Amino acid sequence: MKEVLNFLKENKVFYLATTDGDQPRVRPMGFVMEYDGKLTFGTSNQKDMCKQLAANPKVEICCVAANYDTLRICGKVVFCTSEQSQRKALEVMPALGKMYAVGDGKFELFSLDNAQAVCQTMSGEKKILTI
Repeated sequence: MKEVLNFLKENKVFYLATTDGDQPRVRPMGFVMEYDGKLTFGTSNQKDMCKQLAANPKVEICCVAANYDTLRICGKVVFCTSEQSQRKALEVMPALGKMYAVGDGKFELFSLDNAQAVCQTMSGEKKILTI
């Protein structure tokens, strides 16, 4: 878990893929934390992404490091929004407070169940990482 979390945080921007019907949708993200032992992310329930996650919880994340190592994570979204998870998210990334507040009715958090991560170097070496 720690290696995956560090990779995402060090490289700041990663991309989350969802589906909208049969159309893939990819968007940049930058917030991740560990919550209850799982990778946890945030969004607004006002965004299409949230509706897509509810309709099809299977996602994939991709992140590229400066040295071109790539990290790919797949898993199933489970919403874990609570006052406690929202508080922790705002502690981890205070800038989220410009958009969200605890109990505001729009700040959603989700984690990944059955997540699998693979890191691959430019030369093709693969390493499975524990989440």
